[in-house]
Amino acid sequence: MGKYTFEICANSVESCIGALRGGAQRVELCAGIPEGGTTPSFGEIKTARTLSGLKLNVIIRPRGGDFIYSVQELKAMAYDIEAAKDLGVDGLVFGCLDEDGYIDIQANERLMKVAGDCPVTFHRAFDRCRNPFRALEEIKQMAFARILTSGQQPTAPQGAELIRQLVEKADDDIIIMPGCGVNENNIRELAHYTGAHEFHFSAREKVKSRTAFRNPAVMMGNDASIDEFSRDVTTSKRVRATIEALTIDHQ
Repeated sequence: MGKYTFEICANSVESCIGALRGGAQRVELCAGIPEGGTTPSFGEIKTARTLSGLKLNVIIRPRGGDFIYSVQELKAMAYDIEAAKDLGVDGLVFGCLDEDGYIDIQANERLMKVAGDCPVTFHRAFDRCRNPFRALEEIKQMAFARILTSGQQPTAPQGAELIRQLVEKADDDIIIMPGCGVNENNIRELAHYTGAHEFHFSAREKVKSRTAFRNPAVMMGNDASIDEFSRDVTTSKRVRATIEALTIDHQ
């Protein structure tokens, strides 16, 4: 497995534990997964940091929706970066765009200055960029460590052709990390086609609530289609299966 790095999109400390036990080297800790990931709480980060042997990256995203941030939001993001660094995270994950679908150089440089020498991944805001190759060059110039991308398609396997081109153009200057829809059924083909060496996936399974009493008349949210008595949790079984699908010779 030496040539590959596996990062798990972890929605909780429980998922971090599943990632670690399954053999992943790193997690991206997020809250608000249905919104595409938002900044986790101070307590969640601090608890995850106690897990030895696991590299911990934290997303810095104050809300769902677009990636155009106000002055107040950028200030909040800077505070979150400082808090995450104080807790000893190994890396940060963020990205800012402008109204026209280009990289917001000024906003990103402001946050990169606060990040200092802490490695930063430019997240899937990249997939909403107007011009991915221009964005690649601008992100490289700002010294981001990697780009997380689905190849500007709903899933990374669907965006494999663009990912392949990005890997080629990135050379050794920046890491291109496919993510979204990566699993044990497609990671091997994706790796071979794109030439990527880092992969981002969630490896989650449904876990039912332990509650014995349920009041069907009361919902905590406003979407009746959401099952509020189950959670999606990263499991060591699925992490291990996805890693082994790439690293073990099945011939």
